Amino acid sequence: MYRVLGALALLSFAASAQKQPLTVNQMMKLARISDPQLSPDAQTVLFTVQTVDLEKNSKPRQIYSIPVAGGSPHAITSQGNNERPRWMPDGKRVVFISSRGGSTQVWSMNPDGGEPKQLTDIPTEAGGVLVSPDAKYLVFQSSVYPECSLSGAYDADCNKKAIEAEGKSKVKARVYTSLLYRHWTEYQSQRRQHLLSMPLEGGPVKDLTPGNRDAPPFSLGGEDYAISPESNEVCYALNADTDLATSTNSDLYAVPIGGGESKKLTTNLAADNGPVYSPDGKYLAYRAQSRPGYESDRWRLVLLERATGKLNILTESLDRSVGSIVWSPDSKRVFFVSEDRGRHQLQMMPAAGGGQRIIVNGAVSVDDVQFSKDSKILIYTEQSGKAPAEIMKASSSGGPPQALTHLNDAVLADAGLQPLEEISVEGAEGAKVAAFVVKPPQFAADRKYPVLFLIHGGPQGAWGETWSYRWNPQVFAAAGYVVVMPNPRGSTGYGQKFTDEINADWGGRAFDDILAVVDHVAKQPWADPGRFAAAGGSYGGYMVNWLLGHTEKF
Repeated sequence: MYRVLGALALLSFAASAQKQPLTVNQMMKLARISDPQLSPDAQTVLFTVQTVDLEKNSKPRQIYSIPVAGGSPHAITSQGNNERPRWMPDGKRVVFISSRGGSTQVWSMNPDGGEPKQLTDIPTEAGGVLVSPDAKYLVFQSSVYPECSLSGAYDADCNKKAIEAEGKSKVKARVYTSLLYRHWTEYQSQRRQHLLSMPLEGGPVKDLTPGNRDAPPFSLGGEDYAISPESNEVCYALNADTDLATSTNSDLYAVPIGGGESKKLTTNLAADNGPVYSPDGKYLAYRAQSRPGYESDRWRLVLLERATGKLNILTESLDRSVGSIVWSPDSKRVFFVSEDRGRHQLQMMPAAGGGQRIIVNGAVSVDDVQFSKDSKILIYTEQSGKAPAEIMKASSSGGPPQALTHLNDAVLADAGLQPLEEISVEGAEGAKVAAFVVKPPQFAADRKYPVLFLIHGGPQGAWGETWSYRWNPQVFAAAGYVVVMPNPRGSTGYGQKFTDEINADWGGRAFDDILAVVDHVAKQPWADPGRFAAAGGSYGGYMVNWLLGHTEKF
């Protein structure tokens, strides 16, 4: 079995870089890797690369290919935006999402990028495509008008007319008859997110989730639909509660892949999502919370035995949330990612139950895990506080993991990126409070430095070994600050009790925790207490204002 301790080298995309500390302009040159997909024969990995085009004020996305044996990646798309590559079961073709035709649709092509073919042409556009294991069906998402698919048949003309009417209307105001008009930054529109299916070789498009509901609902993390290994059904998450504004009660449903009546699979009053079928079809693994209406509850790993409906909570004793569930090819083990003290580890549990085992850990965060069919190769993405995500390969035969991609070496090679140093102090009520420290390049212990305290958002979130494109501590450190990132009460990855203790107490124990970190830093020989600053967004912005109103330490 894989036993990997993360060790990520800095990787490369550009050809050269001048020697200079990391700046915002340098950040704009980084390639953002996501969604690696291992070919059925385990010879090739496809993945999406997003870059930044400052002149066009855009973030183009293209699909790249790289041999598993190693080599140089190359783009297999160039026209429009392209993403979400998915292999056909025989590995001879790839389906993907592309805007090359003027609207976002499902396309297919050869793995080398040749012979592109448009597969969908619907007015509401398509995304999130999956291919059935028998290669007969496509399943994808689309934002449709509920009145245009009440019967389960996707009415393209009805949707087209509704789009045209909405565009021509001089009235741009929205009228809401329910409390849920917005979730985070996303406003509710007249449309609803539905799952559609279509025969791969062409045929009528079916709406698998008709009605005035988003299916899947707005995401609480994870992919909320999957196709069974028999290719006969689609499992998806749906919140059917009347009051969606205060409800997190998404349950799992199964619907025939060609359309029909949905069957409710779970009855938990809190959130269920992220379904993943076992390869042998015996189980459905998914994530579940226990407290209704609370988005920051602990996510548990649950197995549903499909034949009997029996449920088994595998991680009830694990005081951490799980995500990114993946099965071993033999269906005997379940792998998942779990956040712990600022790192995201890959863990494994036997499907029959038992203790979890850490597979990938260290000062890194992992995601996007995939196995070859023979379980001999493990593919995943890895990032840290000093390196953006790259694709890694590990072997069951042992040895250290290997970096397959090297897309950011030239940009970052001379940036003087610094490791995250973890400190621990005594916070409110004697609790241990962790913080990460990033020092400037060429740090000198005998100098005094200004200190920037970065406060994370959420408040249920955490700083740690991840690469940030919004509040990157390396940019501030390169400008000459010692950057301190506290994880006070409310932070995730330190146990659910620690997360819950910010509830109805935003300026209480969290404030005391942050001040404890500030006081600890003030005693360090390199810190200049006369030049302390605080910054943050979302809840971090709230807490910065609270700090300025309740202390004179800044």
